[in-house]
Amino acid sequence: MFEKTTRINLLFDFYQELLTEKQKAYISHYYLDDFSLGEIAEEFEVSRQAVYDNIKRTEETLENYEKKLGMLAKYLARETLLQQLTRQLEDKKALTGEVTILLDKLKNMD
Repeated sequence: MFEKTTRINLLFDFYQELLTEKQKAYISHYYLDDFSLGEIAEEFEVSRQAVYDNIKRTEETLENYEKKLGMLAKYLARETLLQQLTRQLEDKKALTGEVTILLDKLKNMD
């Protein structure tokens, strides 16, 4: 489906407010800022192993949130439906001004 980094970034987008400040910082540095474990460890004055363990636990936490809440799955399903609708309308050359406006609104919802 997705590569791991992309999936974690998407899960982080949806569930970051449910994480602790330390979890947010470690995941953000590691996945968004592309810091190494050593760089994160140095910044927080902990061992590389502590950073690694925290990141792994946080990844599991994000996956558990997704299992329970399914926000990413619902988002992806909506995106798929939107793409299908757009393709069908374009194929039929049925994109009137009103339909185009509605599609634009749907695209900008998230």
